[in-house]
Amino acid sequence: MMIVNILLLFAGLALVVIGADALVDGASGIARKAGISDFVIGLTIVGFGTSCPELVVSLTGALGGNADISVGNVLGSNIFNTLMILGITAIILPVAITPKNKKLDIPLMLVASAVLPVMFFLGEISRISGIVLLALFVAYIFVCFKTDSAPQDNDQDSKSFLEKLSSHTWGAVILIFLGLAGLVAGGRLFVDYACIIARTLGVSDKFIAVTVLAAGTSLPELATSVVAAAKRKGQLALGNVVGSNIFNILLILGVSSVITPLSMSGMSPVDIVVLAVSAIMLPIFAYTGRKNRLDRGEGIVMLVLFFAYYTYLIAKI
Repeated sequence: MMIVNILLLFAGLALVVIGADALVDGASGIARKAGISDFVIGLTIVGFGTSCPELVVSLTGALGGNADISVGNVLGSNIFNTLMILGITAIILPVAITPKNKKLDIPLMLVASAVLPVMFFLGEISRISGIVLLALFVAYIFVCFKTDSAPQDNDQDSKSFLEKLSSHTWGAVILIFLGLAGLVAGGRLFVDYACIIARTLGVSDKFIAVTVLAAGTSLPELATSVVAAAKRKGQLALGNVVGSNIFNILLILGVSSVITPLSMSGMSPVDIVVLAVSAIMLPIFAYTGRKNRLDRGEGIVMLVLFFAYYTYLIAKI
């Protein structure tokens, strides 16, 4: 039975990777046609699509009255997105950080990330707090589109079938929907069987949420960002991570806490500190080292911190 569960786990992973490839090409095709920057496409269409698994998991936790699942999934996903995904992406392709990223997008991600430490000290995320988070989310998306002025990307060097298909509007739209479907279905399959395997090993809901569920629901972001980096679309990868982190906190926790107030009692000070440090690292790296980009060395630092945190979590079992 365990072998079947593992096979289904890898089937979910395969769907995620295939879906990510289709989504990146479809989203980039729309960006070229509409004159929208790769970053904003990553922030909105790709960011929302890859956050769908987190949305499903956190809403399920909220409806079931399990705040550890809802909050732990978002906290763990944001740590995974920033440290693991951006770390791997930077190692594959150093990620350029634009003046707009530094002035607007990264600071807003930092502000959004500050929500969880504040709510940790307050003890819960109330319904009123949830409404405020949703209002901030709507305002942020509006500002993103209003301030986007990047030129179209007319790079036609790639000869892959998916990228040729994405050069047509209808083909790009089909790829986006197929990609999102693959990401959501594959992410859900992975999460379901990861939880089955984890519970067979007898670990807590909080551990599952912060590690297994967080990594599982972040697989779309991981696959999308790695594929984007491999295709030399660093801004799409950065937009995907920044967008996903903001979606996770403002939209997912906003909606979940409106359904039911979410207790923060299951989270530890170490979880909150690691989240805060991971959020602060990106703006620090934007202004240090080789400025205006995330380098391979900085990506390695992020990965080291990520694995140190997971080592701590495993040691606490």
